[in-house]
Amino acid sequence: MNRNILISILLFFSGAALALVGQEAEEAEVQDLEQVDEASSVGVMYVKGAIGPPTKNYIERAIRISEDRGDELLVMVMDTPGGLLASTQEIIQIMLGSEYPVAVYVSPEGASAGSAGAFITLASHIAAMAPATNIGAASPVTMGGAQMDTVQQKKIMEHSISLIESIAEERGRNVEWARSAVEDGASITSREALEKGVIEVIARSMRDLLEQIHGKEIGERTLNTRNAEIIPIEENLAERFFKFILRPEVMLILTLVAIYGIVGELTNPGAIIPGVSGFIALILLLYGAAAMPINVAGFLLIALAIALFVIEAFTPTYGILLTSGAVAFFLGALMLFQDMPEGFRISLYWLIPATLLTVLFFGWILTYGLRAQFGEHRAGLESAVGKKAKVIERIDETGQGRILFSGEYWNAESDTTLEEGDVCEIIRFEGLKAIVKPTDNQQ
Repeated sequence: MNRNILISILLFFSGAALALVGQEAEEAEVQDLEQVDEASSVGVMYVKGAIGPPTKNYIERAIRISEDRGDELLVMVMDTPGGLLASTQEIIQIMLGSEYPVAVYVSPEGASAGSAGAFITLASHIAAMAPATNIGAASPVTMGGAQMDTVQQKKIMEHSISLIESIAEERGRNVEWARSAVEDGASITSREALEKGVIEVIARSMRDLLEQIHGKEIGERTLNTRNAEIIPIEENLAERFFKFILRPEVMLILTLVAIYGIVGELTNPGAIIPGVSGFIALILLLYGAAAMPINVAGFLLIALAIALFVIEAFTPTYGILLTSGAVAFFLGALMLFQDMPEGFRISLYWLIPATLLTVLFFGWILTYGLRAQFGEHRAGLESAVGKKAKVIERIDETGQGRILFSGEYWNAESDTTLEEGDVCEIIRFEGLKAIVKPTDNQQ
């Protein structure tokens, strides 16, 4: 019996020792994991507003920076109403062509991934949304300004449907819903998106998102994001600048500056500042026109408006041409952006003041500037041409004599003899000598 007690005691202490060793091993493993988590990092970029060429450059640069730095993945925090189809396609090509994991997180609450945002979300390796957000409404809109016929509409619709279906199929997401988002303009909440297999995660915060995707396998990579350091990747100066000038209201202002500056330089040669400002604005405007499918008819109407304003300055029509020009300018500026996606459309709060300012500019400043530039001279010797002068010393056939004009004595020359006291007309000036001729009533 004593031997049984001894064996029991030995077994007890052996089990206790093994349990202690196992606990220490488990704690060491957790500690090692925490140390790895602390050493990991996640790149975060922010896409807000309409999708355009600067957005594409920003995403491409952020992926490259995050990958080169060795981040676990890049998280794209997105809130967009949509954007340009061409830029969206380029972004999708970048995301699908890269093995580096990119997560799209539609956030904060109340944000949306509309139109182009739905395409980009479906193209991500991990699709996540915050509560009270939505995704969808991806039906294509007219691009390029001109009214599309039925065949063109069908081609663009079919292209968009096939594109979003191929994206959803590639990422293993709900193809049927993706098709309906384009074909029917369907839009769903974050909860519905999770239930339909459009997204994988609903997260209330960035930390919540990183906790939920911790350990997820993407290709040959296992994400280690639980305690990862969040490193923002901000837009650089060039991306912010070009994103700024592609705003419709800024492009409208650039149009006005280009018009005012160039016309101001033409009416006041040598002013330099108006001309330089106008040409810089014109170059930036041409960049925006090349980057965005702008309505050509709108530009033509604005050009017509300028022509009408200039004609009004030389040929007063009591405001008829000025009013016609104002209408043409308003309609032209409205047509420039009327068929653009939401976020690229001009607001009437900008358009109406711009039209009024342009009418005032051409109706007042330009009118007086052109008349002063091309009208009759009011100062200098040129202003004396055609004026009358009094002969104070006989101008005979030798071509010698003097006249009195505006309180000044001038040597004068004439092909016809003029007697003292006659009135003559000044033809021109040659140095300090006036060339004159008899007035009509003395010939």
